[in-house]
Amino acid sequence: MSYFEAIILGIIQGLTEFLPVSSSGHLELMKVLLGDTSLPEESLTFTVVLHFATALSTIVIFKNEVFQILKGLFQFKWNNELKFSLKICISMIPAVFAGLYFEDQFEAFFSGQILLVGFMLIITSLLLLFADKAANTTKNVSFFNAFVIGISQALAILPGISRSGATISSSVLLGIDRTKAARFSFLMVVPLIFGKISKDVLSGSINFHSSQIGVLSVGFLASFIAGLFACKWMIAIVKKSKLSYFALYCFIIGIIAIAITLTKQ
Repeated sequence: MSYFEAIILGIIQGLTEFLPVSSSGHLELMKVLLGDTSLPEESLTFTVVLHFATALSTIVIFKNEVFQILKGLFQFKWNNELKFSLKICISMIPAVFAGLYFEDQFEAFFSGQILLVGFMLIITSLLLLFADKAANTTKNVSFFNAFVIGISQALAILPGISRSGATISSSVLLGIDRTKAARFSFLMVVPLIFGKISKDVLSGSINFHSSQIGVLSVGFLASFIAGLFACKWMIAIVKKSKLSYFALYCFIIGIIAIAITLTKQ
């Protein structure tokens, strides 16, 4: 992988992790365009590094909230911080279950199946469109809501289904305040990312070589900086109910992906 490819893939991951356009779907499309249709060890290591960068950018943007949550937890009381943390844990259950028991089945979708990516992007566009039309409320995330949102996050493992788009859309459709929906959506994925990284490292799936330091560092920085920008931008977009623009984008890219696949057959 060249430095240029690392920068491009890093920027794509950083932007699409937060913007509702599916980071996994876009990475699959870019891998095909760059001629990388396999998932070699280098690709897996690079993917893990990019996800770590976006998780770190989330923590930086929400550093005040993260600090308050940690501070509240160490009070060892039934306070709002403990309730929020439990909701995050509940939201993780569907994705953890899917990852533990259906990992091989999901990995089969990450093998250049651009037709699937196209159809999933269209589904993402519909979710965003419905959410954009939902009424504004001031409702908080409940424990039941957290589990439902977690199901949408688990389904977003499929390439083309935007994780942020699915979780924010489901939150808004459940009647949750838009700002609170975005905050919960971005924070709920951080433990999952660190958990997945730990699992990959401990399982020995990642083989790091010193020759990769340059490429990995460039990709990390590109993803981290793009993530900072995208996270702030997405929060503003959700507040202003401007998801329909991304709905149109996902629909167009989905149609293009389907068209490209059909023309090659």
